[in-house]
Order: sequence, then C-alpha cells, then structure tokens
Amino acid sequence: MADKILVIGGTGNIGWPVIEYLNRQHVKVVAGTHNINKATAKLGRLDDVEVRHFDFLNPNTFEDVMVGVNKVFFVRPPQLENPKRDMLPFLTYIKQRQIQQLVFISLLGVEKLPNMPHHAIEKMILNLRIPYTFIRPNYFMQNLNTTHQEDIFKNHDLFIPGGHSRTSFIDTRDVGEIAGVTLLNPKYLNQKIDITGPDSWSYPEIAKMMTDLLGCEYRYSKPSLWKFRKAMIKRGVTKDFAKTLVTIYVIQQVGTITARKVNSNAEKILGHRPRSFQTYIKDYQKYFK
Repeated sequence: MADKILVIGGTGNIGWPVIEYLNRQHVKVVAGTHNINKATAKLGRLDDVEVRHFDFLNPNTFEDVMVGVNKVFFVRPPQLENPKRDMLPFLTYIKQRQIQQLVFISLLGVEKLPNMPHHAIEKMILNLRIPYTFIRPNYFMQNLNTTHQEDIFKNHDLFIPGGHSRTSFIDTRDVGEIAGVTLLNPKYLNQKIDITGPDSWSYPEIAKMMTDLLGCEYRYSKPSLWKFRKAMIKRGVTKDFAKTLVTIYVIQQVGTITARKVNSNAEKILGHRPRSFQTYIKDYQKYFK
C-alpha cells in the first residue's frame, strides 16, 4: 500500500518543507490544520495534498483527519505546554489506529531536559510503543525571523539572552527535508537522530555577519534572562512559553557541548551539506531590513 502521510502544521517553518519534499516524491499528503482557509491558500496548488481540519484539543477531529493515513508527522505547537493534557489523547488515538510511523521534531539534548515538553512527548510515544522517529535538531536559524524578528527589524538588535557561547544553528528547511527522508526510508524507524547545522556561531558573530551581508549595522545587546522574559510577556507571549524560552537560553548561555557541537547527521541524511547561516540571512533578508 502506498504511503499517505498526515503532516500536522503544514504551513509552518518545518511542516511546509516536509510537504514540499513529499510532494516532489509524489507521496499523498493530508495537511492537518486548525486554519483551513490559510492552509488551502498555501497548499491548494500542490498535487496530492488534501487539507483537513485538525485540532489537538478537539478529539472530534481525530477520526476524519486519519482516514487512509498510515504515517504521521508533527511539531509541538508552542502554545500547547501540557503534553499529557494536549498531546496524549491524539497519541493514544493513533496508537489504536496502528500507524506505521510517527515522526516527531524534538530537541537536541532532550534526554537531559526532563522539564521540557519535548521530553514528556518522547516518553509518551515510547510508553505507547508507537513506531517512531525522533528528530532532535539544535536551535533554528528561523528563530531570528519569528520569535526575535520584531527587535531585529525595528531596532537592528539581536535582543536574545544567549550569552557569548557558540551554537550549531540549523535551517528549518533542512529539518523539514530530513523529516521527509525519514518518513520514506524504513532504516530510520525507531531512531533518535541528533541534527545540527554545518557550523557553530555566537550571537556577536551572527550580528557581524548580518551587518556584512545586509549592508547596515546590527548589534547583539545580550539582555538578561529577566529582562527578556518581561519583554516577551509584555508582547503577549504566555508565561509558560516564556518559561520554555528562558529554559532554552539558560542552556545556550551555559555553552554546553550539546549546544555548540556540530555533527554530520544532516549531511548524511540529506546527501548534501545543510544550509549555512550566510545562506539563511540572504534568503530571509526581507524580515530584517
């Protein structure tokens, strides 16, 4: 039987590249989405992609979205901070459907981070004995044009409490393609795969790189964790998500080997070197200037 893959969050920074990759391989895709109109506008032009309503918090959407589906891909929506309440009902449902594979985008070093939602989700998947692939990427380059875009665009300031440690950032376009590859190759079944970008950078180096490539000055102000948390909450971020962000940047500030290490897993899976930070900045420059 040919694969039919449910991609949850198909308009996002990772879900969209997953769908693009699967579409190039002529694999049938169901895009599970909370916003049908938005997803249809973006995905409707693609062959073999069907948009269906899905909501982790509404079990009534589970049956319809899973019709004909044998594999599932998902990223945890950042606003869903309670995995047992928000994710377990769906995971239990797809276990009952006896799916062939669940690909989950987790987090590099998650096995050492019991307080992170990704840790709990991995544990639930393992306890349910769902055939899985855990992709554990390092920090996303695209965090700059999403979470931190306002400060960079308006003030040319990397308002990020990341210290001066180095981090092996990865492009979400590469993460999405890697997920697509693992969905179609059984050798990645029941694997936990650590993924990094090709190089390791500090935020001062990134600010200089942006200055050199974009022709205007960018700086790294290195706010305190408290100042950053306060600013994020003031902008409407929930306290739970602000806590998750602070936890991530505490890890980054410490400069752990996990955060700064570079491995070759992305290149091995993709068959080519993953995108550089310079490529990312050039491709996304409209968000920064």
